[in-house]
Amino acid sequence: MANHVSSLKRARQTEKKTAINRANKSKLRGSLRTLREAIVKGDAQALGAAYSATVSVLDKSVQKGVLHKNTASRYKARLNARVKAVVVPAKVA
Repeated sequence: MANHVSSLKRARQTEKKTAINRANKSKLRGSLRTLREAIVKGDAQALGAAYSATVSVLDKSVQKGVLHKNTASRYKARLNARVKAVVVPAKVA
């Protein structure tokens, strides 16, 4: 345990920041899970709403420092491809 006043303060700040980061990560994972479940169901209407909400959460997580911007971009690209595959069925050539 910390003994100095400054290290005690730093420990308090770390606890608060850890709780905030954990909440943000949990919100992100929940949003991704909701979108993946909507993809499995295949409902185009719910899929559009879930996708836009998930993209918003991804962008906010980048702003808050939870994800790197390239990681969020990769998630969005892959999720968008999966959404398009459900909404617009592939044409048989």
